[in-house]
Amino acid sequence: MKPFFSKTLVAAGLFVLAIGVTTPANAQGKPGGINVPVTYYKLPNGLKVVLSQERSSPLAVVAVYYNIGFRIEPRDRTGFAHLFEHLMFQGSKNLGKMEFIKLVESNGGVLNGSTRFDFTNYFAVMPAHKLETLLWAEADRMRGLDITNENLKNQQGVVGNEVKVNVLNQPYGSFPWIDLPMAAFTNWYNSHNFYGELKDIEAATMTDAKTFFDKYYSPQNAVVVVTGDFDEAQAKTWITKYFANIPSQKAEAIPDLTEPKQMEEKTVSRTDKLAKKPAVGFGYQMPKRGSSEYYAMGLLDQILLQGADSMLYQELVKNKGYSSRLNGGINGYLGNMFNYNGPMLFSVDLIHDDKYTAQEILAASDAVIAQVQNKPVDQPTID
Repeated sequence: MKPFFSKTLVAAGLFVLAIGVTTPANAQGKPGGINVPVTYYKLPNGLKVVLSQERSSPLAVVAVYYNIGFRIEPRDRTGFAHLFEHLMFQGSKNLGKMEFIKLVESNGGVLNGSTRFDFTNYFAVMPAHKLETLLWAEADRMRGLDITNENLKNQQGVVGNEVKVNVLNQPYGSFPWIDLPMAAFTNWYNSHNFYGELKDIEAATMTDAKTFFDKYYSPQNAVVVVTGDFDEAQAKTWITKYFANIPSQKAEAIPDLTEPKQMEEKTVSRTDKLAKKPAVGFGYQMPKRGSSEYYAMGLLDQILLQGADSMLYQELVKNKGYSSRLNGGINGYLGNMFNYNGPMLFSVDLIHDDKYTAQEILAASDAVIAQVQNKPVDQPTID
């Protein structure tokens, strides 16, 4: 079956967004030759654990993933999942405000966290002999945060300023990573402003924060990953010691994330008064994760967009000279094709000179995409 693309356009004063639906051809893969040692298991309280030894340097990494992203944050509290990520660094039962950060950095480590569509993650890298300390610290904040009104108000200010700096007062601040999903999808969980409306961020209460923690930041909703230079048996002992007695909570039901089938093109426009040049973005709704069409779309992403030899780059940048670069991909702005769970877009965007119109850029893009629709991709290209 040849690929079928039904495109949606989103035209904005200074940029055009386009969203659509894909049903790509089946993909054929070859067995890989990479062997990575990985151990998976689960504690009685529901905590999932992943261990993977990598002894090339004397470092250990602990990462904790919570099955809560901004997609399913509470209604009327947009940006709350990101706000709560900030609260996770404000203190726990045995570590005071900012002491988690000081603990890691004073031992020569680095750390960070991020909020994505379907998960929030925290990681730290430290010298391998400090692995037990790091596991203890992560367990301490999973067991209970120091959620105070002072900490909440402080981080509301921090996150609000972040929105102002990165989005509201930044050229192309929401383009296309926020604008495109909002235009493409109709289900609120997939289409709201996940970075947060200022009024929603400012309206968050202590009750909101404590309820959010109890619902989502518990063992049965988390995965602990340890990788690096460590002894597996010792790591298992420490994980049991520090995490096994953290009480689990009743699992929170995931809301319905499904989208109605898109039958025609959509177009949305927005004027960005801070932008000096126009921009255009377009996207196609991804097939269901794990389907043969999904993996075929992964190949089409590489063929159409990724790299200077990709078909869209060759036509739009090298031949037409519309721009000096293209951006996008499958979950191209906040991850990759493997780390999301709900509806997603394959998207493309570029900033261009105003002597070109969005219509001619989209027409040129359509012509490139028609090539893979109308003619099978040859095997050397797939390989």
